[in-house]
Amino acid sequence: MKFYLYFGFILTFLSCENNVSSIKKSKENRLNTKQIINQKKDSSIIKLNKVILLDSLVDIQTINSEIQVDLKYASSDNFMKMKLYNRLSNAYLQKDVAIRLSNCQKFLSKIKPGYCLLVYDAVRPVSVQKKMWDALDSLPPSERGKFVSNPVNRSLHNLGAAVDLTIIDNTGVILDMGANYDDIRKIAYPNLEREFLASGELSANHIANRELLRRVMKSQGFRPLETEWWHFNACSRSEGKSKYKVLMDEP
Repeated sequence: MKFYLYFGFILTFLSCENNVSSIKKSKENRLNTKQIINQKKDSSIIKLNKVILLDSLVDIQTINSEIQVDLKYASSDNFMKMKLYNRLSNAYLQKDVAIRLSNCQKFLSKIKPGYCLLVYDAVRPVSVQKKMWDALDSLPPSERGKFVSNPVNRSLHNLGAAVDLTIIDNTGVILDMGANYDDIRKIAYPNLEREFLASGELSANHIANRELLRRVMKSQGFRPLETEWWHFNACSRSEGKSKYKVLMDEP
């Protein structure tokens, strides 16, 4: 009798162990299937972004090789002190916007021989825009929006219709604008330049350099921002959304 009870116990134990093993395998299979689905989804997003990039955006240096590029978010030389672009290494814009920028360079070369535009940022994926927005969470949204557009609303950078840039002179020196790129202080605001000139924090040369950049960009209809001397929009946000595709992530 004891033998049968013992034998029955062993069978029950083995049966339970098999059931547990089956449950574990079932969970593992579900997890593997979920991972495969997510991988396929990520792959599809990357392929879609590549299509957007190749379909409508162009490397600005293929349009005009005189324009120089130093993508700040492809390195740690930016306000976040970290590399944000892992695959973007060139500056891309919508083709019509790139052509207008090329004409800006031609205008600059005409009035200032040997000078060239230096691009800091062009198309910017929404995923990177969100990282930048979140990094400034110590600022209220109204103040944050003066420096980085809310990713929910989309930025013209996300559409390849905005560009951040400065000017290099004929000796290869970057013009001094009195405030660095990505400077969130009010001294970077074009609409407050006269106040900072009066206080002595900006010089007449700083303002002349900013005015040169604005003159060059306005020659092709680019619109400056009131809070960033380096940023220029090719059109309004509503017009951009109606004409161009959004780049959600790096291709």
